[in-house]
Amino acid sequence: MKPAVHFQGQRIEPDVFHAQWQRAALALCQLGVKEGDVVALMVRNSPLALALTLAARWIGAYWCPINWHFKTEEVQHILADSGASVLIADEPILAGLEGLKVEGVAVYAAHGDRADKGRNAVESAHTTRFPGWETFCNGLAPAAVPQSPQRGAMFYTSGTTGRPKGIRRAPSTPEQVAAGLAVMRHCMGFNAAQYPQIRALVSAPMYHSAPNSYAIGASLENAELFIEARFDAEDTLRLIAEHRITHAYLVPTMYVRMLRLPEEVKARYNIRSIRFVGSTGSPCPPDVKRQMIAWWGPVIHESYGSSELGYMTRLDSPEALLKPGSAGKALPGVSIAILGDDGQPLPAGQAGLIYAHHSAVADFTYNGNDAARRAMEIDGKKTMGDIGYIDEDGFLFIVDRSADMVISGGVNIYPAEIEAALQMMPGVADCAVFGVPDEEFGEALACAVQAAPGAKLDAAAVQAFLKTRLASYKVPQHVNFHAELPREDTGKIFKRKLREPYWVGKSRRI
Repeated sequence: MKPAVHFQGQRIEPDVFHAQWQRAALALCQLGVKEGDVVALMVRNSPLALALTLAARWIGAYWCPINWHFKTEEVQHILADSGASVLIADEPILAGLEGLKVEGVAVYAAHGDRADKGRNAVESAHTTRFPGWETFCNGLAPAAVPQSPQRGAMFYTSGTTGRPKGIRRAPSTPEQVAAGLAVMRHCMGFNAAQYPQIRALVSAPMYHSAPNSYAIGASLENAELFIEARFDAEDTLRLIAEHRITHAYLVPTMYVRMLRLPEEVKARYNIRSIRFVGSTGSPCPPDVKRQMIAWWGPVIHESYGSSELGYMTRLDSPEALLKPGSAGKALPGVSIAILGDDGQPLPAGQAGLIYAHHSAVADFTYNGNDAARRAMEIDGKKTMGDIGYIDEDGFLFIVDRSADMVISGGVNIYPAEIEAALQMMPGVADCAVFGVPDEEFGEALACAVQAAPGAKLDAAAVQAFLKTRLASYKVPQHVNFHAELPREDTGKIFKRKLREPYWVGKSRRI
């Protein structure tokens, strides 16, 4: 793996970066990390983050990226639950983890090469008691490090409905490794024969599975890889124009922010070098996708998947225009079934729980919670709790998550349907619909709305708009407005944070 890595306007030559991640692999071995051990990483997007990921992958260790927004208690849980023997974290991040207990964990502070490394940096005894990672690495004499069978990442679920669960995957067979790479190339466009000079951009946080695997995939193709510390709408256009970017990983929220740029700003940059944009994380509203295709051309590709099950479908731009709202067709090696409450397959067009199996993805369990893993499987297929249907042409449509479904007066209501309708209302930038307690019906519908800049909306207008499009029982009784909806970095809305105020003082949570 010899990618050229670009960061903060600097280019790290392929041989130089190869030596860097190989030295990191050697350093992990010196710390006693063996095949199957866990290395926790709390490093912001940077060449160092990628080097550590490739190093752990090379020696057959699990790399466990930790969300750098997490607080001490959350990090403490992941270190204990994962059994990590090493934690490498940016020094400013370590400074904020007051009271972190690290018995049995070798902790190193990474100073790195980040432009904003001084931002929020805190000089404290907490950080100075940890040795520096770069100093340790650079003090080692170069030596070859043998490759071990690939284990994979140990990602922790987002935790929007409880404590994060760690995904521990079984070792991949050589056949699964090869098939997995083929899926990555298919979903993210890393096809050297079709695109011989790949110049790939990733700005989504690499503690999430998709951008993490995207950076690995680009490295395996020896691409020119541009890593950004964070996403910026106009800067993304500038990078594409200036460096002739051909590939990018973007999520729907990023599309929306770029589309909102003034027309004169969008016209300033030539983005015609783009050949393939891969998108995952959350469903892309059909209107947003139509606008992106009209602007960028037929280069937008969407995949449906999860950290547990991998990529399951793909949808290209022509298919998106033909089947608006679809998540695409099953990938080669993937079998998908829609099952009813009785576990039996449902006919085309009828919504039920989505179950899938991917032959290229090694099996997994949840650390310390194998019962949760077993509960999600029927006949070899597993569900992430998503509800959807497959149409007569084999295209998958995702209706909602079972965890988000609201049962009001015994009637099942899917918030995603209401959200899709409301996103078409002029002046609505985004929205979230969820259930809140109701003495009469058990649950009632509430809606949180983020208005577009300058828009003047009120609850009555929102309800009147929905009444013309949906049955009355699907119109939220409670409508409130937010300057910004709480989100993860991938754009997913934290519905738990929106629900919580309604449940204060209640003895039940559903």
